Amino acid sequence: MAERKQVTIWTDGACLSNPGPGGYAAVLTCGEHRREISGGYRLTTNNRMELMAVIAALELLKYPCDVIIRSDARYVVDGVMKGAMRRWRAAGWRRQHGAIPNADLWARLSELCERHNVSLEWIRGHSGISENERCDQLALQAAQAAELPTDLGYEQPTLHQPVEATLFDGLD
Repeated sequence: MAERKQVTIWTDGACLSNPGPGGYAAVLTCGEHRREISGGYRLTTNNRMELMAVIAALELLKYPCDVIIRSDARYVVDGVMKGAMRRWRAAGWRRQHGAIPNADLWARLSELCERHNVSLEWIRGHSGISENERCDQLALQAAQAAELPTDLGYEQPTLHQPVEATLFDGLD
C-alpha cells in the first residue's frame, strides 16, 4: 500500500455581514503542488463559511491523506480537536436544547475526518501569515461575487439536517 500523502491546508471564511453574503477559501499544499479554491453563498454565516472552507478542501483529496489544517477559526478548530464534533455525532447531532447549529456541515466534516488523518491547528488571523492572508483575500472575493448560490443548509435547514442511522433503522 502506498504511503499517505502529507497535505497542509490553510482555510478562511468570511461574511460581508453576519448573516449575509459569505465566502470561503483554502490553499492546499502537498510537496511542490499547490491549489487554491474558493466559493460563496448569497446568505449564510461566518461560522458556516469557516466550516465550508475545511470541507471543500478535504473533499478535493482523492485518497486518504495525513492532513494538517491551519485555521483562524476557533469554532472549527476547537469543535474538532476538543471532541465536540464527536460528542454531537454520538448524540445524533442534538443537544439538550435542540439541534446543533450547522449540524449539516459538522456531519460532512465528521465523515471527512474519518476518511483522512486530520489535525487542526489554530493560527492568529490577520497576523501576516501569507497563506492565511491569501485565504482571507479569496474568501472576501468569493463573498462579493455576483449571483451567488443559495446555502440550502442555512436557508432551508430542516431539509438538510443529518440523520444518524441506528441499529434498528428499517426494522418494523
